[in-house]
Amino acid sequence: MEQETVDTSAATTAEQLSEPTAGATEGGAGASSSTLTEQVLDLVEDGGDFLLSLTQTWRLYQVVIMLCLVAISLVIGRVARPRVEAWLRAQEGWSKRKLRFAIHLRNRISMMVYLVLSWGTVSVMREVTWPSRSYLIALVATIVSAWLFVGIAAFLISNRPVRRIVMWAMWIYVTLYFLGVTAEAANVLDNLALEMGDFRISLWTILRVVVVLAVLFALARLLATGSAARIQQNEDISPSMRVLAVKFIQMALYGAAFFIALKAVGVDLTGLAVLSGAIGVGLGFGLQKVVSNLVSGVIILLDKSIKPGDVISLGDTFGWIEQLGARYVSVVTRDGREYLIPNEDLITGQVVNWSHTNSFVRLDIFFGTAYGDDPHKVRKIAIEAASGVDRVLSFRPPVCHIVGFGDSSVDYILRFWIDDPSGGLTNIRGNVYLSLWDAFQENGISIPFPQREVRMLEEEPAHHISD
Repeated sequence: MEQETVDTSAATTAEQLSEPTAGATEGGAGASSSTLTEQVLDLVEDGGDFLLSLTQTWRLYQVVIMLCLVAISLVIGRVARPRVEAWLRAQEGWSKRKLRFAIHLRNRISMMVYLVLSWGTVSVMREVTWPSRSYLIALVATIVSAWLFVGIAAFLISNRPVRRIVMWAMWIYVTLYFLGVTAEAANVLDNLALEMGDFRISLWTILRVVVVLAVLFALARLLATGSAARIQQNEDISPSMRVLAVKFIQMALYGAAFFIALKAVGVDLTGLAVLSGAIGVGLGFGLQKVVSNLVSGVIILLDKSIKPGDVISLGDTFGWIEQLGARYVSVVTRDGREYLIPNEDLITGQVVNWSHTNSFVRLDIFFGTAYGDDPHKVRKIAIEAASGVDRVLSFRPPVCHIVGFGDSSVDYILRFWIDDPSGGLTNIRGNVYLSLWDAFQENGISIPFPQREVRMLEEEPAHHISD
C-alpha cells in the first residue's frame, strides 16, 4: 500500500512538470500586471519545488541511474575518441568541410553514447515498471537530444563566435522549453526593458533579434557560398561578370536576412526611414571616399577594364590581380607582396593592363657591340640567342635592329614576345641577356665599355714677379 502511494505521488509530480500549472499560465498571460520581482520569485519557487521533488525515492533512483549512465558514456567516449581520430587521419581524399564535420561529431561521442544508453534504459523501464519511474530520465534524454541536434545544426555556421552565440542561445531555449518555463523566462526578460516615450526595447527582443539574425545570416552565407561556387565554375560568364554576380547575390541575401529578421521579431521597419536618411547624409559627407570606391568597383566590373588574373602596372606596382573587392583590388607582386589598391585609383589613374585583350607582351632590351664586329652577324646571333630562351614565343620571332652609332659602340634593340606576363618580366629579360652574353662569347663578339685615359702633366714652376 505504501509503495502505491509513492508511485502515485511520483506520477502526479511528473504531470506537474510536464504541463504548466494554472497559476503559471495565468502569470504568463498577465505578465504586464506582475512585477519583475514577483516573476523572479515565481521562477525560484518553481525551481525549489522541482528540487524538492527529487527527494522522492524513485526520483533519487533515476538521478543515480543517470549519473551512472553519464560515467559510462564518458569512459566509452574517452576510449573511442582516439580510435575515431586515428581512423579519420587515415582517410584520404576527404574535403576539408567533410573532415571538419567528422571532427564535429567526434567531439560529441560521449553525448551520443549517453543518448543511446538513456533511451535504452527508458524503454526497458517502461516495460517492467510504471512510466513515471523513468520520467526524469526521459526528460533529461529529450533535452540532451535537443542539445545534440542544435550542436550538429550549428556546424552550418562557419563563423566561430556567431556559432557559439547561436548554440548557447538555442541550448538555453530548448532547456527552458522542455522544462515548461519558457513563458515565465520570456516575461522576466521582457520586463528588463529600456523605455523612452513610445520607444521600448527589452532584453527579450534583443536576444530574439540576435538569434534570428545569426541563423538567417548563416543561411544567407550558405546560399551565397553555393551560388558563388556555381557561378565561378561557369566558363560562359566573363570573370568580371562572375565577380559582379557574386557580389550582387551576397548583398541581396544578407540584406534580405537583415530585414526578415527585424520583421520576424516585430520591429517596425517604418522607423528605419529616419535612420536611412541619416545614413544618406553621412554617406554624402563623411563617407565620400568609401562610396566613391564602391561605385568605382561597380564600374570596373561593368566595363571589364580589369579582371581577376590580369597583369597590371600602377605606378611602381607591378603584379597580377588576385581579387576584385567592393572597396579595393588585391594585386599580388612577384615578391609575394599583396597591395590593396582602392578602386578609385584604378578609375582615375593611368593603369597599364598587360593582358587586357590578350596576354601577349613585347619586351625590349638594349645592348651594344664594338665597331669592329659585323652588324649583320651580330643581329643574327642575337635573334638566335633570344629564340632559344624558354617563354620566348617562336611564332612571333624576335627581331633585332640597329638604333644608333654611339660614342664607343654600335647600339641595338632586341624585341621578343611572351604570353605569360604573370610569370615575371625581369627574370625573362635577365635570361635573354645571359643568352646573349654566352652567344657573344662563343662567336667572339665584344661588348665595349667606356674607357678614359688620364694623363698626368708635370707641374711647371711658378714665375714670381720681382719688384
